Amino acid sequence: MVNSIINYKEYGKIRLRLNELLIEKGVNRNQLAQSIGIRHVVIAKWCNNEVERMDLDVLARICFALDCEISDLIEYVNE
Repeated sequence: MVNSIINYKEYGKIRLRLNELLIEKGVNRNQLAQSIGIRHVVIAKWCNNEVERMDLDVLARICFALDCEISDLIEYVNE
């Protein structure tokens, strides 16, 4: 045990699967962004797994547009 007041533990991570889902559905990033009224930069962050804070409105719009479930977009990876 390390002498520290902070106890760090690896809990795994959340992985976004939007890029894979877009390929499966035959939709490109620009098409998705335009169809749900979101800037391309936001979609790029979702595709590159660079989202820092999850916006539930964006999540709902993506699910609606791609006719998918949240579990199709987000997965927990225990490493």
